[in-house]
Amino acid sequence: MKKEHKKEIRKIDKIMKGIISITSKGTGYVRILNKVSIEVSKDPEINFKDLNTALHGDTVEIILNKKGHGRLTAKVSKIISRAKIGFSGVLEKENDKYFLKPDDTKMYTDILILEKFLNSAKPGQKVYAEITSWKDSQKRPEGKIIKVLGQPGENNAEMYAIAMEKGFNSDFPQKVEEEARKIKNLSIKDEDYKNRCDFRKTLTFTIDPEDAKDFDDAISFKEINGNDPSYAKAMEGMYEIGIHIADVSHYVKTGSELDREAKNRGTSVYLVDRTIPMLPETLSNDLCSLMPNKDRLTMSTVFIIDKNAQIKKEWYGRTVIHSQKRFSYKEAEESIKKNEAPLHKELSILNNLAKKLTTERFVNGAISLEQEEVKFVLDKNGVPIKIIKKERGDSNKLIEEFMLLANKKVAETISKGTKKDGGVFVYRIHDNPSKEKMTDLAFFLRGLGHKISLVDGVIPTKEINTLLKSLEGKSEEGTVNRAIIRSMAKAIYSTKNVGHYGLAFPYYAHFTSPIRRYPDIVVHRLLTDYLNKSKVGKEKLNIYEEISRHASEREKYASDAERASIKYKQVEYMSSRISQTFKGTISGVTEWGLYVEEIETKCEGLIRVKDMGDDFYIFNEKKLELVGQKKKKKYHLGDNVTIKVKNVDLERKTIDYILTT
Repeated sequence: MKKEHKKEIRKIDKIMKGIISITSKGTGYVRILNKVSIEVSKDPEINFKDLNTALHGDTVEIILNKKGHGRLTAKVSKIISRAKIGFSGVLEKENDKYFLKPDDTKMYTDILILEKFLNSAKPGQKVYAEITSWKDSQKRPEGKIIKVLGQPGENNAEMYAIAMEKGFNSDFPQKVEEEARKIKNLSIKDEDYKNRCDFRKTLTFTIDPEDAKDFDDAISFKEINGNDPSYAKAMEGMYEIGIHIADVSHYVKTGSELDREAKNRGTSVYLVDRTIPMLPETLSNDLCSLMPNKDRLTMSTVFIIDKNAQIKKEWYGRTVIHSQKRFSYKEAEESIKKNEAPLHKELSILNNLAKKLTTERFVNGAISLEQEEVKFVLDKNGVPIKIIKKERGDSNKLIEEFMLLANKKVAETISKGTKKDGGVFVYRIHDNPSKEKMTDLAFFLRGLGHKISLVDGVIPTKEINTLLKSLEGKSEEGTVNRAIIRSMAKAIYSTKNVGHYGLAFPYYAHFTSPIRRYPDIVVHRLLTDYLNKSKVGKEKLNIYEEISRHASEREKYASDAERASIKYKQVEYMSSRISQTFKGTISGVTEWGLYVEEIETKCEGLIRVKDMGDDFYIFNEKKLELVGQKKKKKYHLGDNVTIKVKNVDLERKTIDYILTT
C-alpha cells in the first residue's frame, strides 16, 4: 500500500495545469496554475512536437518530463479550454485545397477550409475564420469562413481583422438591433420623470473629445449663496457639483437581448479610425448620450464641496438633466484660460478644485503614470499621413478627477452598506505589486543610475513619483514609465475588495461610463438596489464573480485590439518612409538588437545586431547594454540615436531601423 501511495503522489506532482504562451518559433512555455510540491522556478518549456494542438493562451494540462540539469520540460496532455478559436488572415489555395494563413504570429499552423465552408470567399481575400475541428496534432485544423473582410492592405479589412481577432464584431445580432430601435422610438415618457431629482434648470455641460459621439457624463455646477433655500447658512460660499452619468440601466434591463450582448462584449473598442460600440448606436450615440439641449435620464452623485475640495455633503440617485453646453477638451481649455470665454468662472473654479483633489491623491500615495499617446491624421482611404502626440491639458484632468471622485464615493458608500448586511458589489481593484517584481524594477532602475530604496520589499510610491518628476522631458522618461507599469499588477474587476494601489483609494469601482463598459451598468443596478434598500445577497456571489472575470478578460482583449490598430498604422506610416532619417530613443536592449522609438510618432522598431556593422556587439544583461568589442561603444536604454527606416513588414507589424552617423 505504501509503495502505491508514493507512486500516486509522484504522478500527481508531474501533472500540472497552466496557461501556455507560444513564441513565433512554435515553442511553448506554461505558467503553472496549480503548483503542488515540485518547485518550478521557470515556466516549463514545451517542444513544438509536444504541443498536442495547444494554441497561445490556452489553458492546458501538462505532464512534466524527468528533471535534468537544464530547464524543466513537459508535454501537453490535454486542452482544458481554448483562449480563442477565431483567426483573421488571407485565404490561399494550393493543390485544390483552401487554407487560411493567419495574421497571428503565435498561430503556428494554417487552417484547412473545406470548399463547402468558404462562405463565398475567394483566394487572396482577407477573411475571418473559426476552427471547427482539430483532433490530430499531425494534421492541420479544419475551419469555416465566418466573414469576408476585404482585400489585404485595405483599411477597413485590416481594422475589422484586428477587431474580430479579439472577438469584437462591428455588427450586432438582428434581435439586439430591433430591441434598441424599439427603445429609441419610445424616447422619454412622462412616467420616466417620476421619482427623479430634476436638474434641468441647473447649469450642466459636457466635456469630451472633439470627435466623440457617445457622451457618458456631464457636470452640473452651482455656487451656494445665502438665499438658497436648499442649504443651510453654514454652506454659503460652497459649491454644489453634480456628476451625472447616462442612466443606461434604465433602458438595458437584466436578461434582455441588449443586456446579454453588452455583457458578452464587455466594453466598447476604440481603434485608430473607429469605435466598435458595446451598445447599438441608436442607444449609445442617441438616447443614452447626454447631448446638449435635450432632456436625458441620468444616475448622479451630487456633492457639496468647500473651497479646499473637502466634501461636506453627498447624495446619490436617479435624475433628469438638460445639458446647456457641449465642450470639446480644446474649447474647455480655452474657457479655463480666457476671461471672456464661455463659462470661464465656473470652469476655473472646477479646475482649481480638481487640482486640489489631485494633490490629495498624491499625498495619500497615488502613482503618477501618464504615458504619451499618439493620434493619427488619416486620408480618405484610412492611410496615415501624420502622427501627432495627444495633448492632456487641464480640461482633461478636470474631467478625470471628478470621474475618479464619483467612482470612489459610489464604491465607498455601497461597500460600507454591504459590510453591514453581507451584500455583493463589483469593485475595480488594483493589487499591491509583488515583491519579486519590485526587486526586479529596483535592479533595473539602479542599472540606469537611479538611487532606489526598497521598504518591506516595495519601492515607496513617493519615491517613484519623485523619479518620474525628475525625468519629465528626458529621453529615458518613456522607458522608465513602461518599466514601472510592467512591474505593477493589472487592474481588474472583482467582488473581493483589496483597494486600488495606483490611485491610493481603499474603495473604487467603475460607475461613470455605462455606455462603453458593462461593469458600470452592473454598478448602476447595484447602486439602485442599495438606495432602494434591496439587498443583493451572497447567494448571487457566483454570478457577479463571473461577470467580473469575463469583463476583465474582455477589457484585456479590447486593449490588445486598440494597441494592434495603433501598431499597424505606425508600421503603415513608416512603410512610405523607407530610407528616411529620424531621431529616436532606445526603448529596449536585447542580445539580438536595439529597440528604438521614434521621438515624434512613437513608432518603435528594431535595429538588429547583424545590421550594426561598425563592430561586434555583445549584450551585457546586468547593465542592459550592447558593447562593441573593438571600439567599446556602448548603447544603453534611453540613449538618443539617429535612425533610418530600413524595412517594414505590414503582415507581421514590424519596423526595421538601422543606425546612421
